[in-house]
Amino acid sequence: MKFKILISLLLVLCCSLSHSQNISGYIQDSEGEALPFANILVENTEIGTTSDKDGYFQINFEIQKKSNLKVSFIGYLNKVISLDPKEDHYSLTIRLEEIPSTMDEIVVSGTLKPISKLESPVPVEVYSPTFFKKNPTANVFEALQNVNGVRPQLNCQVCNTGDIHINGLEGPYTMVLIDGMPIVSSLATVYGLSGIPNSLIDRMEVVKGPASSLYGSEAIGGLINIITKNPLTAPKLSLDIMASSWEEYNVDLGYNAQIGESLAVLTGINYFNFQNVVDNNDDNFTDMTLQERFSLFQKYVFKRPEGRLFTLAGRYYRENRWGGELDWTPQYKGGDEIYGETIDTERWEILGQYQLPFKERLVFSFSANGHDQDSAYGDLLYIADQKIGFGQLTWDKQIDEHDLLFGTAVRYNYYDDNSPATAIADSNILPGVFIQDVYKIDDKNEVLGGLRYDHHEDHGGIFTPRVAYKHKFSEDRVFRLNAGTGFRVVNLFTEDHAALTGARDVIILEDLEPERSYNVNLNFSERIFLKSGGFVSLDASAWYTYFTNLILPDYDTNPNQIIYRNLNGFAVSKGLSLQMSLAMANGFSSQIGATLMDVSNTQDSQKSRQILTERFSATWALSYRFPRTNLSVDYTGNLYSPMLLPTLGPLDPRPDQSPWWSIQNIQFTYKTGDFEFYTGVKNLLNWTPWKNADYPIIARSFDPFDRDVTFDNEGMAVATDNNPYALTFDPSYVYAPNQGIRAFGGIRYNLFK
Repeated sequence: MKFKILISLLLVLCCSLSHSQNISGYIQDSEGEALPFANILVENTEIGTTSDKDGYFQINFEIQKKSNLKVSFIGYLNKVISLDPKEDHYSLTIRLEEIPSTMDEIVVSGTLKPISKLESPVPVEVYSPTFFKKNPTANVFEALQNVNGVRPQLNCQVCNTGDIHINGLEGPYTMVLIDGMPIVSSLATVYGLSGIPNSLIDRMEVVKGPASSLYGSEAIGGLINIITKNPLTAPKLSLDIMASSWEEYNVDLGYNAQIGESLAVLTGINYFNFQNVVDNNDDNFTDMTLQERFSLFQKYVFKRPEGRLFTLAGRYYRENRWGGELDWTPQYKGGDEIYGETIDTERWEILGQYQLPFKERLVFSFSANGHDQDSAYGDLLYIADQKIGFGQLTWDKQIDEHDLLFGTAVRYNYYDDNSPATAIADSNILPGVFIQDVYKIDDKNEVLGGLRYDHHEDHGGIFTPRVAYKHKFSEDRVFRLNAGTGFRVVNLFTEDHAALTGARDVIILEDLEPERSYNVNLNFSERIFLKSGGFVSLDASAWYTYFTNLILPDYDTNPNQIIYRNLNGFAVSKGLSLQMSLAMANGFSSQIGATLMDVSNTQDSQKSRQILTERFSATWALSYRFPRTNLSVDYTGNLYSPMLLPTLGPLDPRPDQSPWWSIQNIQFTYKTGDFEFYTGVKNLLNWTPWKNADYPIIARSFDPFDRDVTFDNEGMAVATDNNPYALTFDPSYVYAPNQGIRAFGGIRYNLFK
């Protein structure tokens, strides 16, 4: 008995001397959501535990001089926490970073209903905020520069407006959605994309190829669906402040509030300011437009019985920008003394979804927006008003192996401006009905069929069918075949900035018929999980798109005109794309993509390349998180092959092709607690279109009103002693931004509780 008591006393004494410490806390993802059953291990020992369903863990052991806690969870980067033997108790909140593209995301853009990305018969690319943070930008337009096969295209040297090209197709062929709603009207496609702040984005889905069978007009070349954050899971408070050495300033502020038990509200505020006049190429014109914009966004999520859906969101956006001669001031707006291009934009948007209170799943989706434009291009005024209303009712029905979707939609368009083309305001109603069936043949094979019918009051009925086939070789290896059609009803004055600058006269030779497209797309994707805990993801696509009634701007027939008409022939976009993602549990990840394409049109048996379209492009994002630190580095960039440029005739000294060009960036990020500090350099190579050029980028920038240009009887510029190249003022010779190398830095803060 005495011996047992002695042994017990010795054990208590040993335990006291070993100074066992208590370590507890929560394991969460980067958004503050619990990660249940994460592994917590003391390095170089067999001591460990797992987190519970709420992400909570507790562990007791003697902390040595070099004790480290290693936390791991499938699909996330490992994290190592250094421990101090002097501390008696640790209470930790450990957030893990998701390994890019490993998770089987839920997507909606391909089939208009939530579905696993791997199970979707339509290939959908998904980009998270983590991807865009690798090269932080102030808006969606700039953020897309690192997406494979997608290129933000500037259309004007002076006012820097632009659009989004997918697989070489012009901006009007890309439909931009917010939360699945066609809220981004055609005027906004040109002038309003820069007003969508990245802070609102939960993820971005990209579908390449026609999607008119589900989305109607404009979804002829592809779509970008910007899905905003859910107030139920967004941070309580978020802040992102960024500045650059070019004196660009951007602020994103987000606030999430729970009102009672039935309502959650997310508020986002964005402010951007750039007022620094820069003229590094010495042409007496601003290299980058001066801008000031403000955006206010609110999203409401209502909790309803039986989990029925009800969301409502709204955004107000205002922007003022100008570019031109350095001594331009607002008093010269619309005059012919000093040249300037100024654009005042005001937009409002409302969108929402409401699930009807029936046993069957019927969802009514709606959106409306108004866009007011007050612009001047030199002495040409452009004042426009566009309003769009949209409503859609869908019925989601499962019958045996058939996943059916029935829908009816109506779209109202109103447009008016001060140009002779719209002496009477233009308005039309475009109703449509559609059906889609996803039939599961067996565990490996699935077929999708869809058909849509729209009726346009001027062009009659328009059918847009599509079909898709998916074969699963395994859970991580999938082949997809998609074929479909698309259509687009054109309004040049809201879609083509070149038609509005005043630098060239607009000539429309005929009543423009809707454009049609026919597309085939092959896609193969595979994920390979590595023994080390990382993975490799491969995605390869080949596409062929055939266009009829295509409308291309003709810059060449008359250098002082832009001539529009339906193509008397056909156009083709074809190509290959490959994307590879690699992520290692040790902190290294990469995403590399390349696209090879040929975009051409054939008219009167003459084939020609499409202007302002590259044949090859590549993008990359290489990232590394340094072990045992909170420091990471991101190296991002893109590369473009030469493209044809709009010159002003045979005497124009400017090359008719661009050179190879590349924009590259580097960023360092340090995380501590709820804060992130980041800094880096954009455009490391200091590349600009005018670098090493011995020709002017803007033709006759010294004579923007063509006072000293002599024209013949047909309106063609004539070569003279003071104009030997027969040029006129023209800012449309643009293919890349003029902004050179610059440093940037910022701070992010996220409060989850």
